[in-house]
Amino acid sequence: MVRSTTWLLGALLGLICVLPLVLMTPRTAQCTSLKTLENKLIGRRRNMKHNLPINYTIRVHYEEVFKLSNISRLRARVEDLEDWDLQDVWLLVNQEVLKRILRVLPVRHPSYKYTTDLEDLFRKVQQVFPPQTDEREPPERIEEIYKRVKEIDSKGWKFVTPKSLLDNCYRTMHCLFKDCFSSEDREQDYCGLPHWRKGRKRLQ
Repeated sequence: MVRSTTWLLGALLGLICVLPLVLMTPRTAQCTSLKTLENKLIGRRRNMKHNLPINYTIRVHYEEVFKLSNISRLRARVEDLEDWDLQDVWLLVNQEVLKRILRVLPVRHPSYKYTTDLEDLFRKVQQVFPPQTDEREPPERIEEIYKRVKEIDSKGWKFVTPKSLLDNCYRTMHCLFKDCFSSEDREQDYCGLPHWRKGRKRLQ
């Protein structure tokens, strides 16, 4: 009888420990990963500006300069565009951006570990992305972005500071995954708004 009671108590405690993980939905897991990434991105100013030469830039594809205005433009011009199309682009673009930053940083550079930590967090975010159905093909424009970002001999190169690239990452993340962040986050206020409206809002 004592053994049975002990076994039941042990099973109950085990269930209590496992239950939160079982109840965690894919969306909750995604938000948890994104908030961890958000906390890490807060250190981008020190690591991508103060630890690098003044006005230091790296070469990236035109599509890797992924800003709020790009999101607005794609939403306005691409038919049958879904939120997860933009989220997939965001993930791909920023993973490629981190690879480019790591290529120019020596292993002993003070920002190297910070960048590899970001890369690891992006992999964790990717692992909890909801699976997409194979029945639907992404819009043609989205497919073009996928291909161009992977091109080695592209003609559409730009020189951008690493901090600017991570600033874009931070802002677009709050726009595309706004359900995961507080409504008080200022970045959401500008999500999808034309530049002239954003400028007006700043002046008020």
